[in-house]
Amino acid sequence: MRDSRRARLILGILLTTALVILTVDHRTGQDSPLRPLRAAGSWVFGTAEQAGAAVIRPVTGFVDAVASAPGAQRDIARLRAENARLRSDLAASKVDAKRSAELKRMLGLASLGGYKVVPANVVARRGQPGFEEVVEVDAGTDDGVRAEMTVLNGDGLVGRVVHAGPRTSTVLLLSDPGSAAGARMEEGREIGVVHGVGEHGRLLRFQLLDASVPVTRGTRLVSFGSRNGAPYVPGVPIGIVEQVEPASGDLTRTAYARPFADLTALDVVGVVVRPPARDPRNAVLPRREGTR
Repeated sequence: MRDSRRARLILGILLTTALVILTVDHRTGQDSPLRPLRAAGSWVFGTAEQAGAAVIRPVTGFVDAVASAPGAQRDIARLRAENARLRSDLAASKVDAKRSAELKRMLGLASLGGYKVVPANVVARRGQPGFEEVVEVDAGTDDGVRAEMTVLNGDGLVGRVVHAGPRTSTVLLLSDPGSAAGARMEEGREIGVVHGVGEHGRLLRFQLLDASVPVTRGTRLVSFGSRNGAPYVPGVPIGIVEQVEPASGDLTRTAYARPFADLTALDVVGVVVRPPARDPRNAVLPRREGTR
């Protein structure tokens, strides 16, 4: 009982003392004699609070990261998908710009030669029984395409149609060993035959019908044309002579020409559905360097 009374007495004294200190501190304001004690207390408790926050902050940060992880993963996935789409759009715009330029060049060549063409895209490169160099284009009989029609692009002669379906057609390239087209030298009226030799379309073999006719490196060739323009229309640029074999008593003279059209990287082509009213001769040949 005595201990209980003593404890109550001490507690009462402490409470009374605290009340007196608070009253004096409040009434005296900035002039309070307890100001240093209050500042010390603030420093002690503030330091303890900062230390506690430093200890707790990593824990709370980890908890927040765990809580937001699914959302972050979704954001990352969304950004990756958007980046992939933007890259795809950029690539598509570059392809469209390239095809647009090729189409413009092809139509320009057709206009110079007086050829009526149906534009088409090369959609596949595939073999066919009896042929090695064959491509498929996305134009067919529904577009007016028929077998034995000339195919060209913005650089020159590509080949001829060997089969036409309703929506697609098969084109035999000039580089195929089984391909042959009448050709004429730019200067004069000398004619011969151009054959494919394979080798991925790098060179074409040109055989002049008259072995006595001189042919030199740099000579340009154009298509001689077929009867009624099928399978080849006249005046389409074929290539430029790079090698000449010496005549050895043969009835023909042989040269090798590099085709103007890159037969290994075809994209936009044109199928000539109507031949020109007259032979354009050399009008479609590209200008030589250094000339206007």
